[in-house]
Amino acid sequence: MTSPQAGPAAVLCGLGAVLPPRAVPNAELCAELDTNDDWIRTRTGILERRIAAPGVSTEDLAAAAATQAVESSGISDVDAVVLATTTPDHLMPATAPSVAARLGLTGTAAFDVAAVCTGFVYALATAAGLIATRMARTVLVVGADRMSRLPDPGDRTTRPLFADGAGAVVLRAGDTAEPGVLGPMVLGSDGTHRDLLVVPHGGHMQMQGPDLFRHAVDRMSAVTRQAVQLAGWCLTDVDRVVPHQANSRITAAVGRHLEIAADRRVQNIEYVGNTGAASIPLALAQASADGTLRPGHRVCLTAFGAGLTWGATTLTWPDLKPGRTARPRDVPGAVFDAERVDKVM
Repeated sequence: MTSPQAGPAAVLCGLGAVLPPRAVPNAELCAELDTNDDWIRTRTGILERRIAAPGVSTEDLAAAAATQAVESSGISDVDAVVLATTTPDHLMPATAPSVAARLGLTGTAAFDVAAVCTGFVYALATAAGLIATRMARTVLVVGADRMSRLPDPGDRTTRPLFADGAGAVVLRAGDTAEPGVLGPMVLGSDGTHRDLLVVPHGGHMQMQGPDLFRHAVDRMSAVTRQAVQLAGWCLTDVDRVVPHQANSRITAAVGRHLEIAADRRVQNIEYVGNTGAASIPLALAQASADGTLRPGHRVCLTAFGAGLTWGATTLTWPDLKPGRTARPRDVPGAVFDAERVDKVM
């Protein structure tokens, strides 16, 4: 599926992100699992991951990132809130209305999107559609997950991968010539492979790693090509590719397929792990903060997740006003750590 280019364009105008302060290094997991640091590093690229405290909910993380994004945008009100998450706080109701209420947005349309690690791109497409059809002029898009809750605590193949965090952007109606305009969206799915990564009802995550790896590389490579072509660019025009942070080997393989060198690929999985729907906005926040991502850069966002699902879009990076760093009173124990991940400010 590709998005039509009709009606007002969706312009990214605000950005926020939060991570729990607790860093869990590989050595800590190795003491509990039948694994070692070298095994984890070489297969995932992860050195440590951020794990939220037991009292911190997906709503807490999402609300803190959303607060930053709204402040960054300079917009005092939004017309809709779209939350991408695999770990809602309840089966019912959705988490998005609670996030909206935390921001004082009672009466605002708010709903969850479930597309696992492709969720943030799906949520961007949904928000862009609301703007294109004039149902909303401003939309808050959040990706938030507590992925560390899903693996079996004793499973060495999944537990080292998954972590917690949240990121958010604000989109507003604008002109197609503006920096920050989202390009055509490309979305896809293949439910015949749903068993490659699944959490059965009442159970723990089950993953068929080798098959999932192959599909991830093939689908992310293909959808990136499609999005770039629909934007009217060539792959050589792309300054930065921001992939879902699933595994450093997947990112490297996609880079080889597309002939995109490491210095053009944004990666932060080493210190944050796989944060599900939060991974792309978290990577954007870090890259924007440390100068890896600069105004005027041509950017492609690309993702793959369970379902199977995949998606990609493009934009020219805008000059954003930074939002404040979330304080502990906003999210119990959730802040950016300057020593490991650069602050949004």
